[in-house]
Amino acid sequence: MESVNKFYLDVLKTKYAQFDGRAGRQEFWMFVLFNVIVSVVLSIIDRILGIGSGGFGLLSGIYSLAVLVPSIAIGCRRLHDVGQSGFLQLLALIPLVGALILIFAFYIKVGTPGDNQYGANPTGM
Repeated sequence: MESVNKFYLDVLKTKYAQFDGRAGRQEFWMFVLFNVIVSVVLSIIDRILGIGSGGFGLLSGIYSLAVLVPSIAIGCRRLHDVGQSGFLQLLALIPLVGALILIFAFYIKVGTPGDNQYGANPTGM
């Protein structure tokens, strides 16, 4: 339960639109994990209630809009951790290839040790 509070709720509450600083791999991937879990649960509820059509439901759509800004913000901070600009998230606009580049070239990469131009190392190393 502590990880939910630390890695998911903290991003939503205190870092909702914080685009500066850095986010470590654990913070980023735990947020992504909880985000996917909530999305799947809401999609199931949408389907049970019959308020979804064509794979898109009302509850999951509202949730997606609610976490849009924090998702972009944590992605930006994750790119900062590896020494890159947050604008590289625009690669995601390239179908399939852009997302793969972001994941394998940046998001799973170990952050730069010590401080960089975007701030202190979030892992303290």
